Amino acid sequence: MRRYVLLFCGVAMFAACDKHDPILPGVRTAIFEPSEKQNIINMNVPDLPDTAPTRNVTECKYTIDSTNTIRDGDKKIFVGFPAPNSVDIETHTLCDGGYVYAGLNTGNVVKVAPNKRTVVWMTDVYSESNMMGGAATVDIVAPLIVDGAYIYAGGMGDAFCKINKDTGTKKWCAPIGTRQPFIVLNTVAYVVGLDDALYAVRTSDGAIYWRSGIKKQFMPTYDNKIIMVKKQKFDAITGTELK
Repeated sequence: MRRYVLLFCGVAMFAACDKHDPILPGVRTAIFEPSEKQNIINMNVPDLPDTAPTRNVTECKYTIDSTNTIRDGDKKIFVGFPAPNSVDIETHTLCDGGYVYAGLNTGNVVKVAPNKRTVVWMTDVYSESNMMGGAATVDIVAPLIVDGAYIYAGGMGDAFCKINKDTGTKKWCAPIGTRQPFIVLNTVAYVVGLDDALYAVRTSDGAIYWRSGIKKQFMPTYDNKIIMVKKQKFDAITGTELK
């Protein structure tokens, strides 16, 4: 996690920036060690509800563009640093408790106090391997989810994270890259990975209950303890594909 006021540097200064940083100036710290592997425990998911909980999401009037600028109409409330490599997928902000949260194409989640136009915190959401070289694509395009005191964020930089909503510190991060919307229940999050796999991630510690292969990249849906990804059906408890 990194908490800071955004720095800016031009093309002439970019060579002086940290050599391990493909996007932003300065030193950035990976959110987990490069040696960390997926912790797949091959266990059934316990205590699943029949339906996903309804989340009271505050309507968010703030917009974000490809330059990582957040606006309230014509007024800028946050100006980011555009990434040299990004995907052309529309992203959205999330409003909660009077604050604005957004995933950036530089691989960060930012919390902004819109009335003061100040950054409360900014957290890196990508793995060590995505810090090397200049071709990293670390966009956070999947919608953020607030669940109690935490916010969940998944990015294309091989990280799916549970983050303290107040401080920006990470509870845990699992080495899973994603660009699809994900599902968060009380004890488990279902994430479609960039590696064409569906993951059931334990929300208490980021351990992976199970991993199942998928045929198409598509947002998952949940009903009656069944996960669907496009036309594929999976038992949400065991991860077994249902015919």
